[in-house]
Amino acid sequence: MTRVTRHVFAPAETVFEALVDPYTYPEWLVGAKEIRSVDDGWPAVGTKFHHRVGVGGPLTVADNTQVLEVDRPRLLVLEVRARPLGRARAEFHLTPVERDDGRPATRIVLDEVPIGAIAPLAPVLDPLTRARNGASLNALVAYLNH
Repeated sequence: MTRVTRHVFAPAETVFEALVDPYTYPEWLVGAKEIRSVDDGWPAVGTKFHHRVGVGGPLTVADNTQVLEVDRPRLLVLEVRARPLGRARAEFHLTPVERDDGRPATRIVLDEVPIGAIAPLAPVLDPLTRARNGASLNALVAYLNH
């Protein structure tokens, strides 16, 4: 499992709202190019959003991301798909942080593990996943701070 942690000067509720708004993903998630549609009832367990991921132009893949678990505003667990490249389980854990100055802050932990046929490749994929997720969380923090 690959784990990346960041802190942001925003309440957990604000961070959670960005995570459950699929239309924010192209703003901060490395590789997210377009949100094609969102199921009614999102982010209920079992609902999906449909996206395009990749490096752009013809080098994108249309697939979807499904909610596996949600505990507002602390946890969002997703099954991310970019087939035929693979599938992954991504868990966003949000924890409010006490600050001396009283301003709200949140610790964001993103745990990701490949699932399905690519699971045995985890040791090879982990450094790439860690770099991508680190860049994504950096961009999420910047997005939330703008």
